[in-house]
Amino acid sequence: MELFGEYDVVVVGGGTSGVAAAICGARAGANILLVERLGALGGQMNISGPPGFAYAWMFNPRWEQVIGGFMEETHARLLKAGHALPHLKPDFRAGYSFSYVDPEWWGLLMFDMMEENGVHLLLHTLATEVIKQGNTMKGVIVENTSGKQMVLGKVVIDCTGEGDLSVRAGAPWEQVPKEKLQPHTISFTVDGVDWGRMLKYMKENLDEFAWRPHPYLGWSQERIKERMKEVTDITEIGEIMGWISLRDQAMAKGEWHGKSGVGFFLVPREGGVIQAHFQHSSHVGNCDPTDVRDLTYAEGEARKQVQIAWGFIKKYMQGFEKAYITRITPEIRVRESRRIMGDYILNSDDVVQARKFDDVIGKCAFPKGGHHTASVSTLTLDANHEYPKDGGSHDIPYRCLVPKHVENLLVAGKPISTDRDAYQRFLMQTIVTGQAAGVAAALCVKSGITPRELEKDVKKLQEVLLQQGVILYGTH
Repeated sequence: MELFGEYDVVVVGGGTSGVAAAICGARAGANILLVERLGALGGQMNISGPPGFAYAWMFNPRWEQVIGGFMEETHARLLKAGHALPHLKPDFRAGYSFSYVDPEWWGLLMFDMMEENGVHLLLHTLATEVIKQGNTMKGVIVENTSGKQMVLGKVVIDCTGEGDLSVRAGAPWEQVPKEKLQPHTISFTVDGVDWGRMLKYMKENLDEFAWRPHPYLGWSQERIKERMKEVTDITEIGEIMGWISLRDQAMAKGEWHGKSGVGFFLVPREGGVIQAHFQHSSHVGNCDPTDVRDLTYAEGEARKQVQIAWGFIKKYMQGFEKAYITRITPEIRVRESRRIMGDYILNSDDVVQARKFDDVIGKCAFPKGGHHTASVSTLTLDANHEYPKDGGSHDIPYRCLVPKHVENLLVAGKPISTDRDAYQRFLMQTIVTGQAAGVAAALCVKSGITPRELEKDVKKLQEVLLQQGVILYGTH
């Protein structure tokens, strides 16, 4: 079998966690190879996404910035180039804020940054097996149009999204039964919207929409509705879900599929153009994304739902009469899958108590316990749904990135070690953990230690993360 190459760090998966890991690890001095099964980089940002909220939750409800680093840098670069909007900070969005970027230009920026930082790329390549000596990772076997190849690395980072490599390496994992998994989605983006007409309808029918100000603000529904009457720019709203009675009318006629609510997020384009992004208009539940049969079914079923949704949008939603679809995501966005069990399992209480950890590698202000369902209730909140206390954020400890029972392996992105309600699946969380894993891997190689040995003293890791602009301290 051909030896493709030997590297300090091998990152498997070029999604949001993988690109952050590769670029930030290279900046920390490592010789890095990034392996990606597609020909593009970006994952849930610009391939299975874009998620309409893009860079969301970078600030807590107190408007303290809790996520910086790679996220802040890339937002600033795109903003300067005209491919992003300034941090969106209207009063009613505190705690659920947006920092919009154009996902297509974000994907192009990733290639630029790979070249700038000397990251080696191996695209159109699937990692199929792990290479181990005892319980120690030595690399991966990959397959592509050239055949099978070996890739060797001193540290491997699993950024596959579903923790595929970690499972094959023997790390323990958890996943709820498929009937309980959150549904998966095909998204689509729309141009040609008459935003003035849409806003006029919204203001005249405020009871038709769902308003969810962060509980820390203490805003009543009456207050948020009065505030909505003052909106003149669609970008203030960011997300809008509703058309409730129209949806119910359509369902009675078989013109809505009933697997999701109605609504959209926004995507900025050049020249001030704003597009609508429908990321909740298909929901395929009862699908295990680690079973290829289920995953194949979901791709077809989601596209059926998209067609039904589009019929509704054109017929019922004011302002969308002349709208047209500009993009349908090429593959389904997996919303929930495996969680790889590590040396610490971030739990619901950690989130709610806004817990701080000595081995902090990043922060998050997202709540625990909110799960999507394949129903018209786009977001179902469990009985214990809670946000971090006092309008704050919780720390993410380094130990969540170190899988049990396997050496020289790190995990970043969705499957880091958490309980279900503390699941760190959102784009901003995956970038935070990706950046930390990349830097940690680089430092391990430099010092000749394993990621687990690094747990004994993370001061250097934190020092480098701070140098890279990551926010670790000083917030609620």
